[in-house]
Amino acid sequence: MPTISLCMIVRNEEKSLGRCLSSVADIVDEIVIVDTGSTDRTKEIAAEFGARIYDFEWVDNFAAARNYSFSLGTCEYLLWLDADDVIEEADRIRFKALKASLSSEYHAVSMTYILLTDAEGKPSSTLRRNRLLRRDCHFQWSGAVHEYIEVTWPTLESDVCVTHKKDKEYTERNLDIFRKMKAAGEEFTPRDRLYFANELYDHGYYHQALENYEIFLSEGKGWAEDNIQACSRMADSYGALGQKVEQLLSLVHAFDYDIPRAETCCKIAYYFMDLQQYEQAIYWFELAVSLPKREGLGIDNISSRTWLPHLQLCVCYDKVGQHKHADFCNEVSFAQYPANPSAQYNRNYYTQFLGDNHVQIEGFKLEEQKELIQ
Repeated sequence: MPTISLCMIVRNEEKSLGRCLSSVADIVDEIVIVDTGSTDRTKEIAAEFGARIYDFEWVDNFAAARNYSFSLGTCEYLLWLDADDVIEEADRIRFKALKASLSSEYHAVSMTYILLTDAEGKPSSTLRRNRLLRRDCHFQWSGAVHEYIEVTWPTLESDVCVTHKKDKEYTERNLDIFRKMKAAGEEFTPRDRLYFANELYDHGYYHQALENYEIFLSEGKGWAEDNIQACSRMADSYGALGQKVEQLLSLVHAFDYDIPRAETCCKIAYYFMDLQQYEQAIYWFELAVSLPKREGLGIDNISSRTWLPHLQLCVCYDKVGQHKHADFCNEVSFAQYPANPSAQYNRNYYTQFLGDNHVQIEGFKLEEQKELIQ
């Protein structure tokens, strides 16, 4: 069985570090904690789990801190987590099974990163990250902010998930790092440029965000998923500025880089809903639900291809007078996300409005039921 070093960088994480370490302490063989300047009980909590604790002077560079933490691991594989990550019980079981069967031939093991969950705790937004790295491959982190690590084959796609449970307020820390880089005349990589634009967008600096998204796309060096994300964020920026035509053009621009993504289709559909052009909105929501799940390392916005477009199709079909279709779409949405109060409200409404004609999807395959109401 391979051995695993957990390598983490932390600062003032007393609220979440114990939760994180509790979820993984009996899986890993050593815990390496690199502290970048905590003033709370972070180190004490790490010590309670038997961690080896080191100090690192913060230099506004996450990759530098990550690489230092990796240099201190002594086991065959290195695992990285953030303090606000957790491995839930079902994934702890999967992780232990993975460890028991893992062959040293693999240079890296990727895991699904659950970014967001719905009210029932089901994943609504995910991506894949390389989590376990073989130490003798000497992989290095790159990027001052939103750091990443490139790996070599062979790699293994595992069924283990890591769940993100952010419990800190957003700050301008990352944005400040990018601004210092810019002021110092440092050359931005395409990834730096994209994430600089994202930080500007997240903090409401829409004009500056648009300028940097334009630079990023014009350079033509971005990964397809990043290009699509840039188009989507540009559309959101234009929308926030009230520039509707530019908003739609930015969404359509995403199709230059790959087949449509469900999230893009939903945003176009919302655009037409705002204009009360419901037939057009129906087209784009229907396209969103018809698209297959995307594989790979890009973000999978699960809600955009499942319950969300079905819920909005209910609204659109109701607006054009197709009430049975509206009822059906709401039932599909309800089946996928029963805790959603909007779907619950719609269900009660159509039960009363349609009476015996209310759609019941239980016991039917969805496509068969759809044929019954057409």
